[in-house]
Amino acid sequence: MSFFINHVEDGDYYELAKPGYIAIVVIMLLALLIAALIVSNKQKTERFSSKTLAFAGISLALAFGTSFIKFEMPMGGSVTLFSMFFITFIGYVYGVNVGFIVAFAYSLLQFIQSGGTYFLTPFQTCCDYFFAFTALGIAGFWYKKKNGLLIGYIVACICRGLFHTVGGYMYWMDYMPEWFPKALTNVYSICYNYSYILAEMAATIIVINIPPVKKAIAMITNMAQSDAPISFKKNKNTESTKS
Repeated sequence: MSFFINHVEDGDYYELAKPGYIAIVVIMLLALLIAALIVSNKQKTERFSSKTLAFAGISLALAFGTSFIKFEMPMGGSVTLFSMFFITFIGYVYGVNVGFIVAFAYSLLQFIQSGGTYFLTPFQTCCDYFFAFTALGIAGFWYKKKNGLLIGYIVACICRGLFHTVGGYMYWMDYMPEWFPKALTNVYSICYNYSYILAEMAATIIVINIPPVKKAIAMITNMAQSDAPISFKKNKNTESTKS
């Protein structure tokens, strides 16, 4: 047990060692993979079509574009212009398979955007980028479910925060100044990482529940999930302008 748990003599308490955090992340990833495999078989979603690729590409572009409009936190992380929503939306519309693929692509873009600035170790990078942003694909578990978009978005944001928190515990706490209270070590990473995630989540939930926005999201969802091709033909009853 000492390999995974350390005994702190000064405070007479136990805390997880780095191998313990790694074990937690591995267990989370395995559970997520198994759940995704089971759910994807039940969802029986179609493979990538041209329409799926188009909507996935647009959502990915919107997410990446809005991620540049942000309020940056002093020690990493930021509140963006609803960037997480666009990734979770595509998962809700097309299920876990497409959701995780798009979320993983987004994690690569996020690493390219700012990964070089906060690179310590490969595992830390995975926690802060590849695992964290890919976790947004969890929204696909609520594919076509009642209130699935809202529930999936909330759960995905919370899961993203878990990976950031683990990375914070394992690596970033070593960079805290000497005057930082040791008693706050166990809660600081949670409070810090969820401060910006929950702030963006709350703002997004308010916006997507505004009636016109909610109606527009429902219309786009129906358009994306419809088997009919998107048509831009004019109404037959419209009279042509006389020359």
